[in-house]
Formats: sequence, structure tokens, C-alpha cells
Amino acid sequence: MPRVVVDVMLKPEILDPQGQAVANALPRLGVSDVASVRIGRRIEIEFTGEPDLDRAREIADKLLANPVIEDFTVHLVDADETAGAHS
Repeated sequence: MPRVVVDVMLKPEILDPQGQAVANALPRLGVSDVASVRIGRRIEIEFTGEPDLDRAREIADKLLANPVIEDFTVHLVDADETAGAHS
């Protein structure tokens, strides 16, 4: 069943201390070719009927993201894409 995914990220001009901490730790792991890291959230919404992107945008705007400091995107994914997200 398709799911609606909301990706929430800090706006580019907002400092991301969590991303900076990861970026600073990478050289200790032998990774030296990463310029920066930004950390966000992924929220999956499963509707009882057909996925409703407009309703998901409304939910994201009112509840999931702080529009002052965060941007969000909303898109559909198949169940295949949500299972085993990392390889």
C-alpha cells in the first residue's frame, strides 16, 4: 500500500548542531571527503483509504514541521521503498 512520506529539514540558514557533530566525527572514522551534514526527520503516514497528499501537507504544516525554522516535502512511496530503507 502506498504511503505518504513527509521529510522535514531545518532551513539552510538555520544552524544544525546535530549535523555538525556528525560531520566533526567523520574524520575519526576515516571519512574525509564529506563537506557537511544536515539531519532531518522522515515521517510516514498511512491513510485508511487512498493516500491524500493535500491532507498530508496540512498535517505537516500544522503539526509535523515548524515553518519558522523548517521546510518539508511530501511525496508518495511504495511499500517496497519503506521496507529495508538502508542497505
